Amino acid sequence: MRAPTARQEGLGARLWRAWDSDIAWSFRHSPVAIAAALVVTILLLGAAFASLIAPQNAFDAASLNLMDGFTRPGEASATGRVFLLGSDDQGRDVFSAILYGSRVSLLVGFASVIFSIAIGVTLGLISGYLGGRTDAVIMRVADIQLSFPAILIALLVFGVARGLIAPQYHENAAIGVLIVAIGLSNWAAYARTVRGSTLVEKNKDYVMSARVMGRPAFAIMGQHVLPNVIGPVLVIATINLALAIIAESTLSFLGVGVPPTQPSLGTLIRVGQQFLFSGEWWILFYPALDLVLLALSINLLGDWLRDALNPKLR
Repeated sequence: MRAPTARQEGLGARLWRAWDSDIAWSFRHSPVAIAAALVVTILLLGAAFASLIAPQNAFDAASLNLMDGFTRPGEASATGRVFLLGSDDQGRDVFSAILYGSRVSLLVGFASVIFSIAIGVTLGLISGYLGGRTDAVIMRVADIQLSFPAILIALLVFGVARGLIAPQYHENAAIGVLIVAIGLSNWAAYARTVRGSTLVEKNKDYVMSARVMGRPAFAIMGQHVLPNVIGPVLVIATINLALAIIAESTLSFLGVGVPPTQPSLGTLIRVGQQFLFSGEWWILFYPALDLVLLALSINLLGDWLRDALNPKLR
């Protein structure tokens, strides 16, 4: 048997340290975090591999048959097809629609959170490190934004963007506009958190030493201060991911989100509520259940991560 190389030993040691870390120990001893992570993983894999798992391309009009419409879960339709979670008014398989709709919701959620982090962390670092009038201007803008509900900010940004884009490009640009709208409505929380941490870090010895060595301010912020203020950002990002997915679903439910040709969970819920009181409850129930499970699981993971990264609770 060949002896392990130095690189292999180093990798094994790093994996062992990660497994034996405080965060990993906290995760292994938290049944709620394990269950939430399992649910999120299943939903993420289902959305990522929707084209392989889904029995039908739910948004391909050629694959739909109106004779399959309003089929109850587990029952055979007029054409003999059986739908696990039933079908909607167009004969679309609800299970397949959820998988494809989750893909859109997750894409918008993750992308908008990354966009928010990029803006908020950058402005928070600049505000906290430079101080003075720069700090005052950035924080006053953040205060003004935080005084309005995020969904109203998103609606405003979405409406302005739709007005600036030519009508023939609205459908193709809908997802991008949603990402920008939701991202711009959530950056202030990151900026305020990073600013507070930066105010503490910039007076420490390692930052003073970098200044004495003549390092540029932006290099100090990016290479020295940023790694030490990113911890709280991860917690906020986890919680805001659930809020971003809910915001996207809310906008789509209101009819100002993704187009009907690329429906998300919000669009499916909007379609389902039209038939709720006529007895076709499954068209609304299962997409709503998927949204609730996704948002709840991500929030539970965020709560666990917040406690795991809090040194006072270790």
